[in-house]
Amino acid sequence: MPFPDDERRDIPNERGSLPDAEQLLVDVLAKSAGHSGTGRPETLTGHSRKTRDAARVVAGRIGLPGVLASYPRFWAWAECSSLLHDTGKVAAGFQLQLRHKQHSWHERHEVLSLAYVDLLTAGLPEEDRAMIAAGVVFHHRCLNGKQGLAECYPHDDKNWEKTFCLNPDAPRGYRAQVPPGRHAALLAWLAAELSTSPSQPGTDRKLWQRAREQFAAVEARWSVPVAEEPGLVAVLLQGAVTLADRSASADVRLDTETPLPFRYLEKRVARPHPHQTAAAQTDGHMILIAATGSGKTEAGLAWASRQMEAMPGQPRVAWLLPYRASINAMRDRFAGDFGCGTEGIGVLHATAAAALLDLIVCDDQAPGKEDARKARAMAGAMRLFRQRVRVATPHQMLRAAVAGPKYSSVLLEQANSVFVLDELHAYDPLTFGRICAAMTLWEKMGSRVAVVSATLAPPMIELIRESLPGGVTVRRAPPGTAPVRHRLILDDQPLTAPDSLNRIREWLAEGHSVLAVANKVRTAQQVFHDLMPAADADPLLLHSRFKYRDRKAIEDEIMRRYPERGLGQPARRGGGLVVSTQALEVSLRLDFDRGVSEIAPVEAIAQRAGRVNRRGRHPDGPVEFRIHPSESARPYDEGAIEAAMAALQDWDGKLISEEATDEWLARAYNTRWGRAWAQAARDSRDGFAAAFLSFRDPFNDRSEFADRLDEQFDSVEVLLHDDVEEYLTLADGKDGDPLKAAGLLIPVTCRQAGILGARFDQHLRVRVADPRWDACYTVRAGLDLTSGTGQPPVADTIL
Repeated sequence: MPFPDDERRDIPNERGSLPDAEQLLVDVLAKSAGHSGTGRPETLTGHSRKTRDAARVVAGRIGLPGVLASYPRFWAWAECSSLLHDTGKVAAGFQLQLRHKQHSWHERHEVLSLAYVDLLTAGLPEEDRAMIAAGVVFHHRCLNGKQGLAECYPHDDKNWEKTFCLNPDAPRGYRAQVPPGRHAALLAWLAAELSTSPSQPGTDRKLWQRAREQFAAVEARWSVPVAEEPGLVAVLLQGAVTLADRSASADVRLDTETPLPFRYLEKRVARPHPHQTAAAQTDGHMILIAATGSGKTEAGLAWASRQMEAMPGQPRVAWLLPYRASINAMRDRFAGDFGCGTEGIGVLHATAAAALLDLIVCDDQAPGKEDARKARAMAGAMRLFRQRVRVATPHQMLRAAVAGPKYSSVLLEQANSVFVLDELHAYDPLTFGRICAAMTLWEKMGSRVAVVSATLAPPMIELIRESLPGGVTVRRAPPGTAPVRHRLILDDQPLTAPDSLNRIREWLAEGHSVLAVANKVRTAQQVFHDLMPAADADPLLLHSRFKYRDRKAIEDEIMRRYPERGLGQPARRGGGLVVSTQALEVSLRLDFDRGVSEIAPVEAIAQRAGRVNRRGRHPDGPVEFRIHPSESARPYDEGAIEAAMAALQDWDGKLISEEATDEWLARAYNTRWGRAWAQAARDSRDGFAAAFLSFRDPFNDRSEFADRLDEQFDSVEVLLHDDVEEYLTLADGKDGDPLKAAGLLIPVTCRQAGILGARFDQHLRVRVADPRWDACYTVRAGLDLTSGTGQPPVADTIL
């Protein structure tokens, strides 16, 4: 098949150094320069070999854990599928569109690839052939549903021959889709790579006929429900092929070394606490309960290090946290602790990750202005997989359950992994239940789970144990591990009352640093504005409705100003005020002199108090921590607030310790509300497993599941209209990708997005707010949903 001379200039010069079959295929491309991760055109043989080699790297990571142990041929299927996945790109129609933008083929190369599966797996058992075919044909699209292959290629369609054999309407030189010489060369090259002998084509069955027959067999097997275990294995195979393909296409190699040191505890902790030593000696799932500031993170890392030493392959560590502030801080903490820099720690952010996966999953194949963007997206997406230590929210892990080509690789990466769930108490019962359902799936895939928390109520422990039938070891810090740090005061005035604000002003005037925690963004903004004139140092406000990059700057400044107090530091540290919502509750090593909070569930109260006199080193001894009533229970359940008030009542004016916290939890959850909470979480776990974690229809379109999951999490991200131009530059400019642009996004609830008039922009892949809201945002106070709009106050929620 001839190519014009001006096209040859862009084709790598490989002639003379290759075997005969491969020399004949030098002109056959898999990627244009724009689609290639190297910036150069890539041959079909070169890309196929790279993808097969990448599958071997993935196999070294994952091994055969859990359910895969019953499928010893799994990685042989993945390797073969990876080598054959793009063979249909040999078609003249595909080659033409790579070279001439005006000629679009409009066909799916992976369907034609099935002909080569038929030719090269003829001697294998039927199960092997069926799984290899599934790995090949589903690496871009699903079988049934939106843009499903079954709808595009009905088996009785009379156009199969014109589509995949001879197209008289194509330009001269491109009418025969796969000329005999080129087909013979490709078949010989593939057979040599697979160390097999292909079945002979014969005169009675042409390539298009083989493709049609194989596609009919694929459709017959996967169009009806299958048993859950084979369905899960099929999705994991799909994930292996898509992950290998992405790795090869982006020219990004997956990390084989882990930054988390083996024998972490003895290398990083000079004098470990007993609970840290116990965690380091635990094999298998673990629950660790230890007070804030007693080294839970180090204990979790010690446990994770132990698991990674004992598990096969190259396990990844996923440290899961509820709040964005915690994620950023934990990434920086790990990078410093491990000495690897932030590039060695992966971070999964919801919208950025989804945008990258959306961009790369639908390989439209035709070159054009999107080429560079897709190449950057591929490289960006691979950064989501490359590192062996990641920090994320559980939402990213749960989203993988929707599977499909976009997320099956995310699901595969959860096999043979180590999960540490930090402060699991922070979730409502519906989310808690979903996470428990995910734990069951992780165990099926050979992964190990640890839950580390200062505030884990008895029903939570029981639910976790139920969800991990392989057994869970419970570790507790011995009494007295954490010193007595606070005297609890139950105030009868709201946080916004004059007397409450005046007391904070007095503390500030005395040179104390003060943390004030409100339950709602609107209340936090009001308290901040009221107290600003009284703060000598520049006061700081932190809540969920900041642009991510502004919020990161505020978090960094808070961490810089209010680190844990060292031994012998003076009583007063220069004052300063931080007003916050729940964003500062979890995994931040902060230390204030005084603290106040609105009434919240007992877990939240204990966590907020843990940011005040964190290690009990204040020269004054135990310091005051005041609890104020709030105008309403929102964003919490009214029963949770009533249970907290009842649990705290007997401690007014008393010194509190971790033993007091345990008693608070027992009292709060031994109520009608607590029993209802446990039942709601259990129902959520079972319902989520049935609706989302069933793989009986593994190759049906599951985008509806993703939409439902997002709605149930009730959290989306919006872009202010003023930031559209900068977002475009960061996302699509030179060296740009959505990960960089994500710093401009603001998290809100689905209802708040409606109030903001946010509309989904197909090109940006994000929601853009109505322009009238631009003036309601400031770097200092974030997005004010009540200022200058004529809108009533918008209900807050936990983000």
